[in-house]
Amino acid sequence: MSFFNKKKICVTHDGTFHADDLFATATLSILNNGNIKIIRTRDEKLMKKGDYIYDVGGENDPEKDFFDHHQRGGGGIRENGLPYASFGLVWKKYGEQICGSREVADKIDEKIVQHIDAIDNGVDFTRPIYGGSVPYGPAVVFMNNKPTWKEENKDIDIIFKEQVKKASQFLLREIEVTKSDIEAINIMMEAYNKATDKRIIIIDNDFPRYLYQDTFSRVPEPIYLVFPSGHSTMWKIEAISKSPDSMENRKMFPESWRGYLDGDPKLKEITGVSDIVFCHKSGFLTVALSKESAIKLAEKALLA
Repeated sequence: MSFFNKKKICVTHDGTFHADDLFATATLSILNNGNIKIIRTRDEKLMKKGDYIYDVGGENDPEKDFFDHHQRGGGGIRENGLPYASFGLVWKKYGEQICGSREVADKIDEKIVQHIDAIDNGVDFTRPIYGGSVPYGPAVVFMNNKPTWKEENKDIDIIFKEQVKKASQFLLREIEVTKSDIEAINIMMEAYNKATDKRIIIIDNDFPRYLYQDTFSRVPEPIYLVFPSGHSTMWKIEAISKSPDSMENRKMFPESWRGYLDGDPKLKEITGVSDIVFCHKSGFLTVALSKESAIKLAEKALLA
């Protein structure tokens, strides 16, 4: 093997693993195109062989590629007050290089890294609203592959390396999704900026719901979004949420429209729009066969 193909040695702690050290390893694997050797140990002599030492060793020095957060003083704190764990420290140094964009890297930090760092630091990240039901975060999917208390004969190091490959694939996909999301946000904001009446925004793409609701609920004017249905030739009109943190809409469709399905003649009579298809019973969504009718319904709903 030539010098240029020499594997980078990633050293982290042995024993059970957590999402923190797993995703830190996945990040370093992506950085080095999978050309890494993983050593899981607490032996200081073995640690010295590492090109990257993280979640072990008691030192945070990104210049030397040491990324631990267990020592006095920890690994530092983000501007929002959330402390870094080892995944966050590795991502802080190498995320932009991996993503090719600081904006994308920051979005991944916000969407994934901070959640995992919070768990590893024992910080409350979410609070249950309905009893003990909490979000099933992405880390759980990988942590579920650790041996249960009845599976002591399984090799934890082999499982860890298998999960690193899967976590790497997950991160790479999230990077592509995030790049696409940012492009979509730019398209939507361009439509918003060009709109004469910013209460009704019209776009020609069927973007993910979480994306357009988050984008338009951050600006004050939009009430309805008109956009094509991705699975048919129909057009949708959806009410915009009051804020990114709320499911409550700024203005629902009229109560008299709601709950009529499949082009019910009564709904056509009520709205005066001949090709309306239905209005959701909760009042957040209406569908028509054409873009023109969708715009007309949005305008009528504004006045109702």
